[in-house]
Amino acid sequence: MTHTTLTPIRFENALWEGHVTSDCTPQIEVLYLGELLPDVELTPDADGWTLRIPVPSTALSEGVHCVIIRDESTDQKLGEFTIVAGAPVEDDLKAEVALLRAELDMLKRAFRRSQAPQG
Repeated sequence: MTHTTLTPIRFENALWEGHVTSDCTPQIEVLYLGELLPDVELTPDADGWTLRIPVPSTALSEGVHCVIIRDESTDQKLGEFTIVAGAPVEDDLKAEVALLRAELDMLKRAFRRSQAPQG
């Protein structure tokens, strides 16, 4: 079985780059919205391969967009990157964090009650 790792390098000008190490030539596939992204480049370098993923313009719009990178031969997920854009997303994230904080406070109170001496 091959061991493949992915190390992110940079994301700029709608081009995501990473470094891949593997025991053999990796078979990389990149998915966005469940579809394979075209024009993904995997080129050999001194100690592995350089992976270049051109980000489609549809991913550069309001909302949260996730791109999944995986090894096609093993179906192993190697990594992902997320793009978050737009003003409404900020409000959605703040609301989600507020909800998580409220749930955490509720759990803390319930735990403290369960640990209080009975009597």
